[in-house]
Amino acid sequence: MSNWSRLRNVFRSDRVNREIDEELASHVADAVAQGRDPVEARRALGSVLRTREQSRDARVVVWLDGLRSDFVFAWRQLRKNKAASMAAVVSLGLAMGASMAAFRLVDALLYRPLPVADPHRLYFLGYPYVDGDGTKQVGDLYDYPQFRALRGAVKDQAELMAISTPERRGLEYDSSEGPERYWHQFVSGWMFDSFGLHPAAGRLFTAADDAVPGAHPVAVISYDYWQRRFGGDPSVVGRKFRSGNDVYEIVGVCERGFTGTEPGTITDIFIPTMMNRDGINRTDWQWFRIWVRVKPGIDPVAVRQKLRAAVAPLRLERVKGWGFGATRKMIEEYLNMDLLLDPASAGVSGLQREYRLSLTVLAAVVLLVLLIACANVANLMTAQAAGRRREMALRVSIGAGRARLVQLVMTESVLVALAASALGSGFAWWAAPFVVSRINPLDNPARLVLTADWRLIVFASVLALAVTVLFGLIPALRASAVRPMSSLRGGDDPHRRRRLMNALVAAQVAFCFVVCLINGLFAGTLSRLTHLPTGFNAARVLTIETVTRDGKPSTHWEELRRHVESVGGVEAVGISNWALMNDLSWSMGVSVGAERAPSPALPNFLAVSPGWLATIGIPMIDGRDLRPEEVFPGTAIVNEAFARAFFGGRDPVGQSFDTMINGKNVRSRIAGYVRDARYRNLRESIQPTVYVPLEASPSGTHWATLAVRTRSADPLAMASLLRQEVVRASPEFRVVNIRTQMELIEHHTVRERLLAMLSIFFASVALVLAGIGLYGVLTYTAVQRRREVGIRMALGAPLRAVAGRMAGEAAVMLALGSIAGVLAGLGSQKYLETLLYQVKATDPGILLAPALTVLAVALVASLPPVLYAMRIDPAETLRAE
Repeated sequence: MSNWSRLRNVFRSDRVNREIDEELASHVADAVAQGRDPVEARRALGSVLRTREQSRDARVVVWLDGLRSDFVFAWRQLRKNKAASMAAVVSLGLAMGASMAAFRLVDALLYRPLPVADPHRLYFLGYPYVDGDGTKQVGDLYDYPQFRALRGAVKDQAELMAISTPERRGLEYDSSEGPERYWHQFVSGWMFDSFGLHPAAGRLFTAADDAVPGAHPVAVISYDYWQRRFGGDPSVVGRKFRSGNDVYEIVGVCERGFTGTEPGTITDIFIPTMMNRDGINRTDWQWFRIWVRVKPGIDPVAVRQKLRAAVAPLRLERVKGWGFGATRKMIEEYLNMDLLLDPASAGVSGLQREYRLSLTVLAAVVLLVLLIACANVANLMTAQAAGRRREMALRVSIGAGRARLVQLVMTESVLVALAASALGSGFAWWAAPFVVSRINPLDNPARLVLTADWRLIVFASVLALAVTVLFGLIPALRASAVRPMSSLRGGDDPHRRRRLMNALVAAQVAFCFVVCLINGLFAGTLSRLTHLPTGFNAARVLTIETVTRDGKPSTHWEELRRHVESVGGVEAVGISNWALMNDLSWSMGVSVGAERAPSPALPNFLAVSPGWLATIGIPMIDGRDLRPEEVFPGTAIVNEAFARAFFGGRDPVGQSFDTMINGKNVRSRIAGYVRDARYRNLRESIQPTVYVPLEASPSGTHWATLAVRTRSADPLAMASLLRQEVVRASPEFRVVNIRTQMELIEHHTVRERLLAMLSIFFASVALVLAGIGLYGVLTYTAVQRRREVGIRMALGAPLRAVAGRMAGEAAVMLALGSIAGVLAGLGSQKYLETLLYQVKATDPGILLAPALTVLAVALVASLPPVLYAMRIDPAETLRAE
């Protein structure tokens, strides 16, 4: 018989059995037809059962047939214990689904290669530095003059590309359609060719499109945006749109799959870098990353060394213009700053940097929950195996080997794992996009490509195999180690199995304690950040980012301010360079006194209009506000941190300070003294801040942000009206973005809210699983010790003694698990420090919360088994024995 027929017969069991029976019957019939006695004929064939089995073995693949039989038997066992099987599948499926969801997020953000040619040859330039709070950081933004010099230095070894960070802006295709929001990136014209990308429609940029500042207002849109906005209409090529003061023509659509270079943001429109006219020749504006594509056969180390050599004279030339604002230490650190060439095959983004550690912690928490679930199911399988010890003993007695018993039990584990994988896949399909949606401030939503490809399939398969081994192998080995004589006599020691189950429950408690402790740390961090004073009043404030084609003097901006302030429902209006908490900053060195000593700190500067401080709600301590006729440099207002840094905390009104602008020393007189207010973000300590008049350059101001305090509790309700009023005040003004000040503040706690939300979810799951595990073990113990408890009660043992023994066993598991959890939790704090704010794992409140929570869950889980043991009837139990 062919191997294919034997393989096919494995799945035609009934038909094979009928054919064998018919064949045996035909042999007997032939013998009878030849005159032999029917009984003699059957006896001559030998044992019918053995003959049938031998014949069946010749017609099927024996090992596969045995495996099929084991799966059928395992399915019957799962159906027989529906409640326990459902509990195992649901708990394990939830944990596996969380693991697959975490993998999808980590892979999409950190490890999935960009869909370009040879992504392994992509790098980006970075430089290490220490920020104002003493934290080590890696910078990666450059100015264009520096990029030109570096590109020329390595043109024979690598191709350098300038690619800006994605920015959300407004555009209009037609005035009747109204403004839309989109993500755009400035890119070098040769980027598409270097990446090996092709157009899906029209053409892509060439180097000629990126040669002359402002000469080629062209755009390439992404395939995703083409489908989402235009439904794939090919006539989009040639269509024009207005963004800011420029009118762009769409010349092509990029091929499918490429959505930009920043995981977490899907770029809609690509624009040549030369269209950023203001940034092309400025050495004080770092607005893009430098991407390096190393040519084939070139060592990246050699490219890095050449770039280091090229950047050194550029830095030396620039420090000559720093003036008195820079200390010797600052100059030495800048000149000695290293140049990094980091791999960028998976793209580069701020979201990667911000969430790398968060996702690592999330993966660790998910792993703990998975281990809790595996321990839970292992306990369940161990209890079921203990209930089947007589069956196992009989199998051994009739010749089953240990490997055969292990296979029998493991097939049941495989079925549970497969069912859990199916449930987990559905959960992961929903959970990963849901988590991404939580990283979703209104103006900066995270968007990840969460495809289900071979990477996810491989991970899910390996996960299912690992989980099967984790929860199924130990019960299978213990079940296969049965001693037939002892088990058939009922003499197996139940304490051996309870010791294993108790150890697993203690491990569950330890893992649960760690998850709850991490939850407490993240929840505490979120609470402290959200209740952190900002120093200003953000309620009812709308920020309106506005641009003009040419710089406008402060008088024009003042007219705009008065016009907007006259709109019904508006309480007050102020204007600044940008809104507070907008992640933007402008810093310069200053000196105080005749000796012109170097700055003890680099203050932050912000250009504001008269009335802006009152509008935003920063209280004045002394002095006065800015006046409309004042310009910068000349008059300034400083905060308390500035007074502490430069005047020893004394009132600075009437004093002056010097700073360097365009190589010239200029002096500003301090007219006002205000309270501290947070400038850039929540975590950064409040820095010395100088508020100066809005008109900071002779050419006027090209862009500014209106802070509008409304009378309405919902300032966004006025967004559409105010957008129209800005244009009505003067057609030269255009609104590019509108956000509430509260939204800008909440943007800085997105990560903390996400971590707190996920940690609460996983802590809840861990508590439920640990409670179920403790309940299952104590219930199993009560059933196994039913005879012992009956005898003790018959001999006069009080109920409290019975309850005490049960509770004592639970207390031991709880204590051991909690001690291990405390030690593990304290050890994990050092890995979480950068994610925490003003909380520590050693804080009494942080430690007490998980301890009380775990204790409460343990009490609830222990109560039903203890009550069951106390209700045991001694007479009924002994009579049954």
